[in-house]
Amino acid sequence: MKIRRFFAKDMRDAMNQVKQELGSDAVIMSKTKLEDGIEVVAAYDQEPKVQRRDPQSKPAAKKNAPRQFASALSAATSERNATNATPTLSEIIGDQGPDSLKALLDRGVNSSAEASNTEVKSGPSNKKSSSEKPVVNVSDSQHHKAMDDMRDELSSIRNVLQFQVAELFKEKNAQEQPHIHYLREQLACMGLTNAIVEELLSYAPDTVSEREAWVFLLKLLANKIKVPKRSFLQTGGIVSLIGPTGAGKTTTAAKLAAQFASRHGADSVALVTIDSYRIAAFEQLATYGKIIGCTVKKAANEQQLSDVLQQLKNKKLVLIDTAGFNQRDSRLMTQTGVLTGQNNGKIKHVMVLPANGQKQALVQSIKSYDGLSIEGCILSKIDETFSLGEAISVLIEQQLPATFITDGQKVPEDLKAAESRYLVSTAAKLYQQYSRADQTKAASQ
Repeated sequence: MKIRRFFAKDMRDAMNQVKQELGSDAVIMSKTKLEDGIEVVAAYDQEPKVQRRDPQSKPAAKKNAPRQFASALSAATSERNATNATPTLSEIIGDQGPDSLKALLDRGVNSSAEASNTEVKSGPSNKKSSSEKPVVNVSDSQHHKAMDDMRDELSSIRNVLQFQVAELFKEKNAQEQPHIHYLREQLACMGLTNAIVEELLSYAPDTVSEREAWVFLLKLLANKIKVPKRSFLQTGGIVSLIGPTGAGKTTTAAKLAAQFASRHGADSVALVTIDSYRIAAFEQLATYGKIIGCTVKKAANEQQLSDVLQQLKNKKLVLIDTAGFNQRDSRLMTQTGVLTGQNNGKIKHVMVLPANGQKQALVQSIKSYDGLSIEGCILSKIDETFSLGEAISVLIEQQLPATFITDGQKVPEDLKAAESRYLVSTAAKLYQQYSRADQTKAASQ
């Protein structure tokens, strides 16, 4: 394979030089705009002389595939380089369908990469055709850099083509199974992950209407959400509320304490904070405790927490409020050590996650507490979210039971036991209210 650089005032002139020097089968590897024109790097894979074959014999498909790919790619790229645009898939593959393109793509790009690797190992050929102009010798480092650039360019082209092939398969499936495509789009717009969407669609019935299939899938989604039969408001115990900053742990602790006090009396519940980092953290919790009429304590380390829990051993429910940290904060490990101390083994850990958080952020928040055994999850800020599918996906994929949800700032009214059907119906309503409305508006424009 030969590589040449051409300098010209514009792309048209550069293309003419490439065709004159290397022929119409040359592949344009890259183009760079300069102050006084444009630089084009082109490659030409000179084929060996073909030996005579039996007219009835067929050429090997594996050897023709790279050539076929390079020729098609060169023709499409040459036309669109003048406009600085990426060649479309239809321009490159012509009449070939998506089923045969993947094999052609794999053979063509891999074989081209192998050819470049062979060129690097063996070095450039010293044989020159009498009709070719002499090629200026370059240093080994420049030659290796050129080979690396070519491999990067091929890899980039392959990524683009694979993306376009995926789009072709998607369009093909949409035409063959329009009702499945419709349901897939709706579930995806709800915020559910691709894995959950495909799993639900594998159970989609074929003999019912789209509306009936939609209701069936929502019920199936609700069955995938774990909800405990009895919550700690019924069983009592020592419960720590953990989670990211701003999730609403302190307000949620006050709501839980107020509801428990209304059922069992204020003397049966106590609030404890180990948040010694946030300004006025204890004062905020103490204000809630004064309104509820329950005991409020604070602890700064493992021993203090152990002593406080010993003092409160007669309480039916002890709620521990914690500070929120990101997973890279060293103080998170310190706080985890306080909760998992030798004398604090009876603590149950419940995570508070904001329903309006991004999926990746919610997953990372859960991973940051890998040292704790999380027994459930409280979804907060339901009233502040525009899409609930991301939070539902996290609950299902992380196998976290949903214990409570909060949908406002009122203490203790805006707290209720989690119900899987309520979560799914709320997610569907949010989709109808926001995502689908945006789609309709965009279509009308």
